[in-house]
Amino acid sequence: MPSQDEFAAAITQIAEEKGIDPNKVIETIAAAIAAAFRRDYGKRGQDIRATFDVKTGRARIFRVMTVVEPTATVEGEEPKILNPDAEFTLEEAKKEKADAKIGDEISTEVTPTDPNYGRIAAQTAKQVIIQRIREAERSATFEAFKGKEGEIINGTIQRIENGNIFVDLGRATGVLFPSEQVPTEHYRINQRVKVYLVKVELTSRGTDIILSRAHPGMMKKLFELEVPEVYSGIVEIKAVAREAGQRSKVAVLSKQDGVDAVGSCIGQRGTRIQTVISELSGEKIDIIQWDDDSAKFIVQALSPAKIVKVDLQNDEHKAVVHVNEDQLSLAIGKRGQNVRLAAKLTGWRIDIVKSGEEAVVVEDASATPDEEIKPEVVVETIEKPADEAGEKKEIAE
Repeated sequence: MPSQDEFAAAITQIAEEKGIDPNKVIETIAAAIAAAFRRDYGKRGQDIRATFDVKTGRARIFRVMTVVEPTATVEGEEPKILNPDAEFTLEEAKKEKADAKIGDEISTEVTPTDPNYGRIAAQTAKQVIIQRIREAERSATFEAFKGKEGEIINGTIQRIENGNIFVDLGRATGVLFPSEQVPTEHYRINQRVKVYLVKVELTSRGTDIILSRAHPGMMKKLFELEVPEVYSGIVEIKAVAREAGQRSKVAVLSKQDGVDAVGSCIGQRGTRIQTVISELSGEKIDIIQWDDDSAKFIVQALSPAKIVKVDLQNDEHKAVVHVNEDQLSLAIGKRGQNVRLAAKLTGWRIDIVKSGEEAVVVEDASATPDEEIKPEVVVETIEKPADEAGEKKEIAE
């Protein structure tokens, strides 16, 4: 028979390997022993409980009876005990415990004396113990990662199957679906990556962990890591509009006088924003000053274009933005990207028109907003291509 130290060491090892509480392992073993007894010796309706002593390695089994009032299931019928295998009357209970009362539980030890019982019980309980430890492991993994939703965690790419990337997170494996990957990034086995934890779900198969590198929350958390003012709450990131791998706009607001929100995020000589850009494989980032005035905010969001005037149509939640002809292509951006991101960031439908003219409205088929706010983006049709030089201008300058 194993010694006390061997029992304790075995339980400690299981707990460490599975990442669960040692007490949970002991409870699992006791529950499995009770289930094995009920199957081989007891009845289905019985309340069988077991205790397991780590010090001695001994299991004790008890039959628990609850003191209840007899109940009449049909009107006019004599009251009776509904489950005689687990319940008995107060009169019967007082034969075993003189001061018994309704609701009491009275335990009687029923540990078998058969010397072969230990071997039989071990075989019966084995699968139950394995199953319950797996359930406890899944539950522990779920609890460990559920609290990390909306955070950035580190992992290592384990394998790639059908475009899905499986990331080893230590105690669990998360999945990076194609829709959550950055199109311009290339992933390889054993590559260490920072990922944004989108969602954690507990299913019958285990814990499903959904990861992302394209989520707008990834951008926000990276700035929290790199900018102390954002982490401490002095500077707040109010909104993020992102087309992963290409370009993003981030609206920021200072909550403390004398603190430049935009400058804090950019850093001295652009050091802070460059760190974020490097993590996102060169994605361009515009830092925008948030403003409660919608017109002023739209002007900021369309940066680097110079805006002449903004007309707000609140009933349609639409903004007509007037720009000079030489700023038209810059305001719209390459393939409409600048105005599309501005619309996502502000939540307004934006029409770009030449100053002094009416808008020629066409739907921008290239717009593919993936945020909760999905404003329609419309622009004026122009003959000359978008000014690519404008696209190369970064806020870090």
